[in-house]
Amino acid sequence: MKSIMFAAALVAGLAACGEKPQTNETSKNDSPAFNGTGKAYANQDWKQGDKASWESHLKARGQYGQNDYTRMN
Repeated sequence: MKSIMFAAALVAGLAACGEKPQTNETSKNDSPAFNGTGKAYANQDWKQGDKASWESHLKARGQYGQNDYTRMN
């Protein structure tokens, strides 16, 4: 009985050794967010590819659009 339990424990322990490594094979080279998507429905004040314009829009959105303290006053 002990040998059967030992064999079952051994098989269960070795089962974890057969796991395949998980890799991201469909990765792509991401471009920076300020490059945009090339779609026409982007904000008209923001020029796609202009990093300074992107950063100023993010700052304004964070300060006025998503800050509850400034929205409530």
